[in-house]
Amino acid sequence: MNSICVFCGSSPGADAQFAAAARALGKLLAANGKSLVYGGGKVGLMGILADAVLAGGGQVIGVIPQSLVDKEVAHFGVTELKVVCSMHERKALMAQLSEAFVALPGGIGTLEELFEVWTWGQLGLHSKPYGLLNVNGFFDPLLTFLDHATNQRFLRPQQRELLRVSTDPAELMEQLARQQPMIEPKWIDRDDA
Repeated sequence: MNSICVFCGSSPGADAQFAAAARALGKLLAANGKSLVYGGGKVGLMGILADAVLAGGGQVIGVIPQSLVDKEVAHFGVTELKVVCSMHERKALMAQLSEAFVALPGGIGTLEELFEVWTWGQLGLHSKPYGLLNVNGFFDPLLTFLDHATNQRFLRPQQRELLRVSTDPAELMEQLARQQPMIEPKWIDRDDA
């Protein structure tokens, strides 16, 4: 994995550990020669993460729609800033440029991006790994819900297991590197019919 897409908040959040985790992940990516692909913002965890990768001598590719450039939130100090027309184009290009996906704490945009790449994986549109950096239990309620959805048979256990989770950036990157891709999606068991 040479390029890692990170979804995260355009806010630093309420807990200083969120920013610390973004910095730690950024330093780790740079130290290991991994390029960061992200949403192109200079604000919140996005900016903190990008600045940490740059400070470590790493490469940062930002992908941002023109509408957000117009709102003056674009990070013009990144290695490469790709300005696109729409959010749909942004997400598609980020996915195309990346070999794995990580979500840091964030709001509905972060969750939507993560769930979209997870859905694409479930549909067999890609076999790239994805995971959560669960900083200070931020994603615990979400993980409880995902277990509930699995127990209620709306999410297959093998699909649930594909979402890697760790509290440590290095451990999460190791999990993603070891993940075996799902070759072919399994749609309906005879027991489900």
